[in-house]
This record gives sequence, C-alpha cells and structure tokens, in this order.
Amino acid sequence: MRIVVEQSAARWYMRELDLTSGDHLRIFVRLGGSGSVQPGFSLGVMKDTPRNPGLHQVVEGITFYMEEDNLWYLEEKDLYLRFNDHEDDILMEIG
Repeated sequence: MRIVVEQSAARWYMRELDLTSGDHLRIFVRLGGSGSVQPGFSLGVMKDTPRNPGLHQVVEGITFYMEEDNLWYLEEKDLYLRFNDHEDDILMEIG
C-alpha cells in the first residue's frame, strides 16, 4: 500500500492550494461524495501537520500523506494522484 503522486499533480496542488516546498497535504476520508471504493465515503485533501502518518510520499518538496487511522479506505491498495490536463483537475485512483 502506497501513495503515488505524479509530479504534474503535485504542481497542480501547489498552484491551487498555494503550497510551497516543506508543506504537508493530508489526504483524508470524509463522509459523502462520490468515492468508488467505500460506499458513502470519499477522499478530501487539506494542508495540515502530520500526527500519525501511515503513508507518505514527497514530491516537489510537498509531503502527501494519509494518517494511519484512514488507511482502511484503501483496502490494502495503492492510491494514485494524477493530473488530468484536459480538465485541469486531479484524478484520485485506487488500484
């Protein structure tokens, strides 16, 4: 189980969330939304300080992470953050 962040996705987050090298971006489970893995739940993101990270990857100086207590959402699979240049948006895929 791991987080895989494309460099272009990291740059998109830096631009859209005004992040700079050294910042941390938490990926968390939230109630509702259109997640495809766990019915009734989806993933959100926010700039935050890690407390008990279970997974992380550093790209462009930004630490993308999920807290240990949110890893159940992935069902032992990998999380991919990809940039969709046609829609200028992020695709979160689990596989």
